[in-house]
Amino acid sequence: MASIRKIVHDKSRPLVFPGVYDAITARIAQKAGFDAMFQTGYGTSAALLGMPDYGFIGSTETIENARRICRSVSVPVIVDADTGYGNPLSVWKIVNELEAIGASGIFLEDQKWPKRCGHMSGKEVVPKEEYGEKLRAALDARKSKDFVIVARTDSRATEGLDAAIRRGLLYKDIGADAIFIEAPRSIDEMKKIGKSIDAPLVANMIEGGATPLLPSSTLHKMGFNLILYPLSVLYANTFATLQILKQLKKSGTTSKIRNHLVNFDQFNEIVELSKFKKMERRYATKS
Repeated sequence: MASIRKIVHDKSRPLVFPGVYDAITARIAQKAGFDAMFQTGYGTSAALLGMPDYGFIGSTETIENARRICRSVSVPVIVDADTGYGNPLSVWKIVNELEAIGASGIFLEDQKWPKRCGHMSGKEVVPKEEYGEKLRAALDARKSKDFVIVARTDSRATEGLDAAIRRGLLYKDIGADAIFIEAPRSIDEMKKIGKSIDAPLVANMIEGGATPLLPSSTLHKMGFNLILYPLSVLYANTFATLQILKQLKKSGTTSKIRNHLVNFDQFNEIVELSKFKKMERRYATKS
């Protein structure tokens, strides 16, 4: 597995990485050739509970989902750890547990609990000093510096862009590996972030969200080298599922849209059925 720290700090090219929310979406992302992926809390809440990203999932759901995802792939997985689900000791605990199961890093945000998706209204943030304690706990907890800590601030919505940039600079000084200022609202705001913070920066591309969707090459020129598409897979799968089920309900068959589906053999190739068939033959009792 490539060092995620090396990838994060490589500013020569943008790292475009998708959000995944279960083992199969992770495996598909790896098959598509991505060098790293992100376990989305939004997608985890939707997939496990059928509920919005509104503070319903906790550390147990996050860790267990990460365990399944990390086991299914051989590329780095960075996990959305929300606010750390408590105080600095809670953050210390979740970093230990995620690192132990093979995760390569976390996103840790400064919202008040219960948190909500960064592109939803009604967010609140904790004092920067309180978040600083959590960030220091996360940094102290990791056993390897290859485990990256991404500091996210949601203060753009509550305190304004300049205050969010000041928080980003503070979090960098504390020791965060990358800085994520959530939900800038214009290209000019994004340019200002890129000019103001000399660190690996996250651009969060959410279809229909508050931030303009821009090509990775454009974002890279602005100073962003970590280009996250956290919900594209979830939204694409939801769209496809709606289409197939509407057609099935309407006509009682899927024959008209079979060309929009992978087939039996293609899916079995993704989940490596041939590998397990070989294992089965290897361990079969010889008569």
